[in-house]
Amino acid sequence: MIDNLRALIPQCLQSKSGAVFYSGRAAFSAPSPLYILGLNPGGNPQHQAADTVSKHTEKILGGDENWSEYQDEIWRHGNNRGKSGMQPRVVHLITALDLNPQKTPASNVVFLRSALERDIANTFEELARDCWPFHKAVIERLGVRVVLCFGKRAGNWVCEQLDAVHFVDEFVEQNNRRWRSRAYKNSHGVVVVVATHPSRADWTKHETDPSELVRSILRLEPQTSKAEVWGTQVPPREMQP
Repeated sequence: MIDNLRALIPQCLQSKSGAVFYSGRAAFSAPSPLYILGLNPGGNPQHQAADTVSKHTEKILGGDENWSEYQDEIWRHGNNRGKSGMQPRVVHLITALDLNPQKTPASNVVFLRSALERDIANTFEELARDCWPFHKAVIERLGVRVVLCFGKRAGNWVCEQLDAVHFVDEFVEQNNRRWRSRAYKNSHGVVVVVATHPSRADWTKHETDPSELVRSILRLEPQTSKAEVWGTQVPPREMQP
């Protein structure tokens, strides 16, 4: 399975600084109810020029099949594995769903690395279109029912591709800022959760944790065997988070 997915990685990005797989073979080789998508890999593409998409893919495919970028990697010198930045927040949400980070497929809408989101703003649409066949195959072949997206840009893009325009539910943070995580469903039952970004929202705290929203959707949504879950309609403006 993962070798077939590898063939869908855009050739034009193979030599660029970036990454595709945020979990290993085990996660991309068996059915999964959940698929996790960030926007794009972070870091410094100049300092990490040698860390190309191709090199990272070879490393993951040749490494431990039970592996998670969020649980098993050291992101900052001096920290323990899985303890930097948003790593513990993502792991918290996955385990709160009674899932295993090493068995949950995870990637990014765009495979190209950038230091900041705005650095790819002008090319995001083109890059996302190039990478979408990979994500489409993951959702179809693994029977994904819920796609959890970090932030609005990633979430709105995935909603457009899956024609997820029907509002399902939302979680409103229990604090003064009242940030929202929202869920939208398409006509075939696939749900996109446009969540707060874990780099900014602490998912480990009850007041800001969207885990129960995702859990409720996973409990309610039936398994779908539909392959034709991709559309082009943009979510109505009033429904966008």
